[in-house]
This record gives sequence, structure tokens and C-alpha cells, in this order.
Amino acid sequence: SDTGDVSLLAISSALVLIMTPGLAFYYGGLVQVKSILNTMRMVMICVGLVSFLWMTIGFTLAFNGNFDNVGLQGLTESIWPGTNIPGLLFATFQMTFAVITAAIISGAVVERIRFGAFMMFISLWILCVYVPLCNWVWGGGWIHQLGAKDFAGGAVVHISSGT
Repeated sequence: SDTGDVSLLAISSALVLIMTPGLAFYYGGLVQVKSILNTMRMVMICVGLVSFLWMTIGFTLAFNGNFDNVGLQGLTESIWPGTNIPGLLFATFQMTFAVITAAIISGAVVERIRFGAFMMFISLWILCVYVPLCNWVWGGGWIHQLGAKDFAGGAVVHISSGT
């Protein structure tokens, strides 16, 4: 693997992940005082919940369309095809986008949905909306086969989050 590619992707992953607490504070500032903590909690739960779902089953379905890498199995020693990047780092980088996308959605439902219902909604949304869209655009699916190029993540992140 190329140290420059690895360094850039690791730093980029950290920066995207740092955006999540920033989004929590931003959304917290947009709501009534009584809803600040719940709003920030909804954003921050996305880090743990979405990370778990992505690492267990989301990544393998999004990028392989099968169960070959369930639990990120087989990625620790491999280089992601077509890149100089370790497979585990690639999965982590993609996970950060899944996290921030789910956190963006929380802004649409603050003060309208209970916390438990939000967790259930995000779990279903990640697996039923975000993962298939990732497969279509980045994982070799039908949108990718049409020739679409999504270098900045706009197609998957913004279309799936409704922004």
C-alpha cells in the first residue's frame, strides 16, 4: 500500500467523523431549549449504531452485494481492488459517510420522533436505503454501470439523506 494514499484516507476519515459532533452542536442550536440534549443524542447515536451496522453487514452488502466480508472478515490483510488502500481503511472511510448521512437525517425528525423510534428508523434506513444506494453507485450496481462517477459522495450521501 502507498503511504501517501493511506495517510490521506486516514486523515479524511477522521475529518468526516469529526463532522458528526459538529453537526450535533449545530442541530442543537436550532431547536428549543427543552430538545437540545435529545437532538444532540440523536446525532451522536448514529456514530455507534451506524458503525455497528456498517461493520457487521452493511459494508459487504454495499460493496460486494454478498456476505463475503460480514463483520469486515477478510479485509485486515487485503488491499481494496483498484486502489493502494488497505481494505479495512476503505471500509472505515465509507463507514464515516454512512454515519454522517444518518446524522443529517436526524435534523429532519428532531422534535417529531422519540429517541427509540429514531434508532429503529435509522437501523432500517441504513440497511434498506443507504446500503442499496451505495451498491448502485459505488459497488458496481446499475447506476455505476450507466457510467456515473461519484467522486465526492454527493449521489449517495445527499440523495439518500434528502438534502
